[in-house]
Amino acid sequence: MTGHPGFFDVEERYAALSAAGDPLERLAAAVDFEVFRPVLDAALARSDRSRGGRPPYDAVLMFRVLVLQALYSLSDEQAEFQLRDRLSFMRFAGLGLHQAVPDAKTIWLYREQLKQAGAIEGLFRRFDALLAEQGYLAMGGQIIDATLIAAPRQKFTQEEKATIREGGTPEGWSPAQRAQKDRDARWTLKRGRAKRKPEGAQRQAIQIAVPIFGYKSHIGIDRRHGLIRRWTVTDAAQHDSRSFPALLDHENTASRVWADTAYRTQRNLEVLERRGLSERILFRRPPKRPLSEQQAKANASRARIRSGIEHVFAAQKHRMVLFVRTIGLARAQVKIGMANLAYNFTRLAWLSARVAPA
Repeated sequence: MTGHPGFFDVEERYAALSAAGDPLERLAAAVDFEVFRPVLDAALARSDRSRGGRPPYDAVLMFRVLVLQALYSLSDEQAEFQLRDRLSFMRFAGLGLHQAVPDAKTIWLYREQLKQAGAIEGLFRRFDALLAEQGYLAMGGQIIDATLIAAPRQKFTQEEKATIREGGTPEGWSPAQRAQKDRDARWTLKRGRAKRKPEGAQRQAIQIAVPIFGYKSHIGIDRRHGLIRRWTVTDAAQHDSRSFPALLDHENTASRVWADTAYRTQRNLEVLERRGLSERILFRRPPKRPLSEQQAKANASRARIRSGIEHVFAAQKHRMVLFVRTIGLARAQVKIGMANLAYNFTRLAWLSARVAPA
């Protein structure tokens, strides 16, 4: 009968994980999570423990748990299980084998406290400062775009939909319905590229439109490092162009701004002019007329650079499987904000391993 694993047994397992190339170990080495402690402590406003009771989990440990959730698309229950099951998760969070693992309710309450304090933006600013200290300034201009993030579909009657669209709460809803129904997410259509019939057949394009319920993640990245510098979250139905001014980063060292045709509005062009920024927004094709040759060439050049932001969305939606499981816009902002932070952490780890900062 074998005995309980000792200290050296665990250390050997950790050494084997490191030898295999544990990505979480590389991430922990690239990001000093202690820099977030002042922001987290201020947001959590820990109460006086003189009256006794179980001490709270360390604020940075819990923040690391939220990072794991964002990286691996884990629910609170899944995060609790994986922390118990996986040594790499335990090591990243800073938990020893002898320590208690935070349960799903504790994880939910911690995230809820961050939501109530509006802490995600403060955490983002602190990470921006860390990037600047390490030499990763926002450079080369900025690229702006948005993507749809799905949420669990809600079933409403036509009367309920009308009331919710007007910002109200349907009459007769119980407290449970108010807590469990997402009244902030909206339906929209995600339009796909036209598909043509094989050559020789009559030219006919089929426009694909997929209905999606959820939210919209708007981000701005710097061209030089590909890091998310500005972000905001709205319901899925809001037009991309409305969030454009809030995504402009005045700290970027270059003046050029790339975006797709949805952002080419008179209002946005005036905003860029007032701020002394140089627009690189794709041209729209006039109705029933082609682009001019000059505009077509400009679009081809601009599209090559603008497409860099698609790598961010691909990482979040495919590798991180970003999905909003929470209820309401405020919680969706925390969920998507943490996904943006987690992406930046992994991007910094990649940058640190490849090149010296500019």
